[in-house]
Amino acid sequence: MDKVIIVRYCEIHLKGNNRGFFERIFVENMERALKGIKHEIRKQSGRYVIEGFESEQASYITDKVKNVFGVHTLSAAYKVSTSLDNIFEAVIKLAPVSGTFKIDTHRADKTFNMNSMQINAEIGGRLLEYNNNLRVDVHSPQAVIGIDLRENGTSLVFGNLINGVGGMPVGTAGKGMLLISGGIDSPVAGYMMAKRGMRIECIHFHSYPYTNMQAKEKVEELASVLAKYSCGTVLNVVKVTHIQEEIHKKCNGDFMVTILRRFMFRIAERLAKKCGSQCLITGESLGQVASQTIEGMTSSGSVVSKLPILRPLCGFDKNEIIERSRAMGAYEISIKPYEDCCTVFLPRHPVIHPKMRDVLEEEAKLDIEALISEALNSLEVIKI
Repeated sequence: MDKVIIVRYCEIHLKGNNRGFFERIFVENMERALKGIKHEIRKQSGRYVIEGFESEQASYITDKVKNVFGVHTLSAAYKVSTSLDNIFEAVIKLAPVSGTFKIDTHRADKTFNMNSMQINAEIGGRLLEYNNNLRVDVHSPQAVIGIDLRENGTSLVFGNLINGVGGMPVGTAGKGMLLISGGIDSPVAGYMMAKRGMRIECIHFHSYPYTNMQAKEKVEELASVLAKYSCGTVLNVVKVTHIQEEIHKKCNGDFMVTILRRFMFRIAERLAKKCGSQCLITGESLGQVASQTIEGMTSSGSVVSKLPILRPLCGFDKNEIIERSRAMGAYEISIKPYEDCCTVFLPRHPVIHPKMRDVLEEEAKLDIEALISEALNSLEVIKI
């Protein structure tokens, strides 16, 4: 009797002739998550079975694999040679000590001399005799024990399902450049696009010495959380202190945020094209802050000419975003009290509905190309 883990995938089963591509990437991502752990992954009728590991590693492997995008559910299971006695021995290990249960059998091996209903009745009856604290409930059981008789003479016996993160395998939907701050929203935006199969690279803008190094370390922590789900990432760190100082010195201060964001988008697009990213991703949510009005987003996005800008949180309210941040494990890091660059030189009355002619008039006071060039010269690349 060997411990194994059954992995079931999500939308991949909807794919047609190109399903093999998605399955290959899915397996590569699971292998990456389990790097350094002895194991084997075998395909088996629309699911995968992880086996060949040390039994004490089962919980660790489950925790790793359930965070791989594309995983629908997992089950800790036992693999046994097909016989009623072997199957019952495994069922005993998975059955609760009390309460209600149900046996649910799938018989792929049609040569076995009992059908699924008969196996359910036989194993369920034995379990009732073995433990009189248990009762059968086929409608709303507290525990379901699955039995899967395979054609190769082995059976899988498994307990309740463990939910995975769902989505599509990372690496099946291109690559995006995430503008990541130290806040709550942008890591969630990156997570959501990774869930749709997009590989994520990050860019962060800092204003040292106006912001301290702890703010940068906080962003590295957030990128590390995102990397758990996105099969690793790269964090590009760019200094924009000189840009903010120039805006503060030469422009109407009320346009600080608007003009700064336009610089960020210009820099992000240039870096994205250089590293092969096919879009920009932001954590903007319509109406959440002064720069996220439709006019503000139009103004900042208008400088991006070659790539689309994806805003997966645009229709979310703050509570929805916080809920997702908690679920992915980023929230406690995001609320650490370290300021990001957008709080530097923050005007008392930022422009909420900027008019393009006014923005361009203020921006004309700056040497845009020189400022961008200096920012890109400060680039620090961190592989996570």
